Amino acid sequence: MKDLAILGAGPAGMTAAVYAARKKVEMVLVSKDVGGQMLWTLGIENYMGYQYIEAPDLISKFEAQVKQFPIEQRIGNKAGSVKQVNGGFHIEVDGGGPLEAKAVLIATGKRPRQLGVPGEGRLRGRGVSYCAICDGPLFSMDKVVVVGGGNSGLEAVYDLLKLGAPRVTLISNTSLAADEVLIEQVKDNPNLDIFTEHEVVEITGDKRVEGIHIRSLKDGSEHDMEVGAAFVEIGLQPNSELVKGLVDLNSWGEIKVNLSCETNVPGFYAAGDVTDVPEKQIVVAAGEGAKAAIQAQKYLQRLG
Repeated sequence: MKDLAILGAGPAGMTAAVYAARKKVEMVLVSKDVGGQMLWTLGIENYMGYQYIEAPDLISKFEAQVKQFPIEQRIGNKAGSVKQVNGGFHIEVDGGGPLEAKAVLIATGKRPRQLGVPGEGRLRGRGVSYCAICDGPLFSMDKVVVVGGGNSGLEAVYDLLKLGAPRVTLISNTSLAADEVLIEQVKDNPNLDIFTEHEVVEITGDKRVEGIHIRSLKDGSEHDMEVGAAFVEIGLQPNSELVKGLVDLNSWGEIKVNLSCETNVPGFYAAGDVTDVPEKQIVVAAGEGAKAAIQAQKYLQRLG
């Protein structure tokens, strides 16, 4: 039985691994990939120490720092279900054998809800983005489109207009469903076009986003527009299914934690975007991962 199992190798999970390793905690790091949600973005301008860094480069730096320590890694193996057993927790691992640990730190993040249209996957990180506040500054000189008429969509529109985007187009397959205060903030902006009851058919471009093809749900008419980026803001889903029924979740499926990253189950910690901690940012996730690892080490120390 390991002392600690860390589930997820995004900013929170990798930071937690480094902090736990420095405390000489015997652990295993389990993740389907390295980088987590950083894999969904192109460039990063708000991580301290770097005025600008490509996401793959920052991921490589995180990964290299983890590899400085003798940490057992099961990369490419997604954690399945987690259950309590005598002395700790039992974790099923897809594509690998099960493992047991005295404590668990889950940092599996969230996943964007996707449109599922041609071009979206191919151009992800090349103008297709799922975080306007993260990637908006990279496209402040471009015409851009935001897909989603809820609060996240209108907040993205507001942020992009503040950044000075020359033209922002909002596309929603329904009428606007955001809070009225958000709608009032942007609706009269001369640089905003709104297409309600329209759907995205395709995102086009060769090496980067160059355009978007939309269709009216009223009359079936179709329309092409040139844009430099498409921000898909139709919500995020926390990757918390593996602990449903084990720890407390909020109404959005996020894991509830206290200020010490503790869940309602002793020995079970959570960090990063999978939790109910506000502000889903790389630097916040890394800090929460550090906190969680420190608290997990203190818990293990108390166990003796």
